[in-house]
Amino acid sequence: MHRKGGRAKVMAAGVGALALIITGVTFASSQAAQDTGGPERAKSATDTLRQKASMPGTAWAVDPGTNKVIVTADSTVTGDRWNTLVSTVDSLGSQASLRRAPGVFRTFAEGGDAIFAGRSRCSLGFNVVTDDGRPGFLTAGHCTAAGRQFSLSAGGRAAATVAESTFPGDGDFALLTYNNRNTDAPGEVDTGGGRTVRIRRAAEAQVGRQVQRMGSTTGLRTGRVTGLNATVNYPEGSVTGLIQTTVCAEGGDSGGPLFARNGDAIGLTSGGSGDCRNGGVTFFQPVTEALNAVGARLAGDSAGR
Repeated sequence: MHRKGGRAKVMAAGVGALALIITGVTFASSQAAQDTGGPERAKSATDTLRQKASMPGTAWAVDPGTNKVIVTADSTVTGDRWNTLVSTVDSLGSQASLRRAPGVFRTFAEGGDAIFAGRSRCSLGFNVVTDDGRPGFLTAGHCTAAGRQFSLSAGGRAAATVAESTFPGDGDFALLTYNNRNTDAPGEVDTGGGRTVRIRRAAEAQVGRQVQRMGSTTGLRTGRVTGLNATVNYPEGSVTGLIQTTVCAEGGDSGGPLFARNGDAIGLTSGGSGDCRNGGVTFFQPVTEALNAVGARLAGDSAGR
């Protein structure tokens, strides 16, 4: 977020909270690979994983096109924990597959595009208007562990206050309201080089859709959505209902916006493992659910949530 000519603008410069690298090593089930089952079997599989495999360093997401569950483990899942995960996934048959990811699942709370609290820096996601007419913005919920007051520059005057925050649990999102009710917070994302994308509406993620995100550390990056309703088991606790993508991210990108070229706002960066040199997988908070939870609409979206 930067001020230019008195306007508070979204500067999405890299996704921020959860980036995960998938190596492509798949541990397939011993049962028939074509038996994908239906939504009920997918839900049963994720329930089993939640009961038996909710250990730090694991994540899973559903591809609604096939109703298969993709399970991922980072480098900390070893020994008995790895054996437990393998046996759990194998018990699900063709309903699930298991992949390894180098690195460690973590939130990128060290910084993002242009909001600061203490020594922590995160990215601003999307500007919003609350139901009572206050200007504000969305970011990652885990970013608010650094403080309740955020500035738009390192060591600067507080510009926004945390109003609501969720993390871990049913999401990773926070609403901050601007301390000055007259702040001009337009509905756009600055993609660098003087270019912006006008945010027109909040949209649901779709598997296979091409997306892009912005964050202060790694700039504008692109990829595609690979899974929905993802559960990620961070060291701080499990987070459910996330979007899984192939977009890379690094430290400082937390809270940044995930969007489409046509102006659809899709998500907020949550976390993962990997980097933008070798690629990775990222997890995002769906923006539609965040808006409904905090009682707000995107700035510039006259149609509401």
